[in-house]
Amino acid sequence: MADMQYVNELDFQNEVLNASEPVLVDFTATWCQPCKMLDPIVKQLAQDWQGRVKVVKLDADQNPNLMVQYGVLGIPTLMLFKHGEIKERISGFQTRDKLVGKLTPHI
Repeated sequence: MADMQYVNELDFQNEVLNASEPVLVDFTATWCQPCKMLDPIVKQLAQDWQGRVKVVKLDADQNPNLMVQYGVLGIPTLMLFKHGEIKERISGFQTRDKLVGKLTPHI
């Protein structure tokens, strides 16, 4: 599986908010154990939804302004953006089936 694209405060507007397709953003950190558990699920979703949904990661420690802007108090947090708007927000570790169930209606 290919490495995931990371976004940051400089390219978030262009890569996420202005994207023509839905974008799933994984707010994560290298030290976060639940994030590590969620990582293979997010990568599988990226592969399954290739061409339909853009899936990116955002390092929480390196992007504190985005964490504050979107009210992310805990990680992992997944947000699905569509046309610049948050359509779904999921906090904490979730199984693949739960994620698919919550995200699919917006895709």
